[in-house]
Amino acid sequence: MTKHNPENERIMRQYFAYLKEAQRYIEASVDAAAKALRRFEEYTRYRGFKAFHSEQAVAFKRYLAEQTGQRSEEKLSKATLHATLRQLRAFFFWLAGQPGYRARLQYSDADYFNLSEKDTRIATAKREQKSPTLEQVKYVIQSMPSNTVIERRNRALMAFTLLTGARDSAIASLKLKHVDLQEGCVYQDAREVKTKFSKTFTSYFLPVGDETRQVVEEWVQFLREDKLWGNDDPLFPATYIAVGASQQFEATGLERKHWSTAGPIRKIFREAFEGAGLLYFHPHSLRKTLARLGEQVCRTPEDFKAWSQNLGHEQVLTTLTSYGAVQTDRQGEIIRKLGTSEQTGPDDIDAVLKRLRAASLSLSVER
Repeated sequence: MTKHNPENERIMRQYFAYLKEAQRYIEASVDAAAKALRRFEEYTRYRGFKAFHSEQAVAFKRYLAEQTGQRSEEKLSKATLHATLRQLRAFFFWLAGQPGYRARLQYSDADYFNLSEKDTRIATAKREQKSPTLEQVKYVIQSMPSNTVIERRNRALMAFTLLTGARDSAIASLKLKHVDLQEGCVYQDAREVKTKFSKTFTSYFLPVGDETRQVVEEWVQFLREDKLWGNDDPLFPATYIAVGASQQFEATGLERKHWSTAGPIRKIFREAFEGAGLLYFHPHSLRKTLARLGEQVCRTPEDFKAWSQNLGHEQVLTTLTSYGAVQTDRQGEIIRKLGTSEQTGPDDIDAVLKRLRAASLSLSVER
């Protein structure tokens, strides 16, 4: 059975180059496009794209809706269907403008790779993402052992994530020189640190408690003064694996290099939360915890703008829409309070409106 179509391969290679070089997609996004196209090719048994007809798209949608996931063995979610069809729509729209395909395809053919309005709403609906409370994270940090150098690193890593709100990929690539204990900040230099969208920015230590900051400071001082590590050494080094006394591979200390991925950081978080008897929360969830804290402690639009920048967001609205949603239980608490004697009075409402107008003006100037 044919496993590839040479002509398809050539045009797909051109498309992937277009995504990477012209659209500036990262490798993960290009891989997502390739996966969607492979699915479609397998369905059509590698039939040439020049023979495409809109009926193929309609039939493929029905076929895809019946497929099951390799792990869950359940039907693919609406979100997966939407993402796959969106990739195919983008490809065929681009293909309709390429030499050799213009006479055979129309731009409108790409529109057949769409879900119904109902299914699209289901696929794109934002669902509440759980995150731990500040007290829970601090409890986890306090519960983590710190007898060995690996345990001290893990505890400091958890504290650093809470103290700065840095993403796990950035944490895995940070060097000692990026941390300034005197100024209380971290310089996330995109030339060396794996930041989202390769943005360079400074994150100052957030007000989450002196004990949390102390854990981080003691770790940095240990690396510099006890281990005599320099500026270009990793802030959170990888675990050194060697053959131990049992003649088996085991963790024996720290290796003077960075983790290649953020996978070990997520494992540390899982073990820490479960060790404290709590449900697991991944590293990114702490950014939501910090966004909620910012909403509580910030008193002016300028305060919250600074807090937002600290998380690496250029727009305040990014912090509010992506991380600042009021959780359902807190939503109920607020609504119930509005019906009590503590309800906001007219004078308070005027003050709130003034702050909102000031925030809107600040955003319009920023744009």
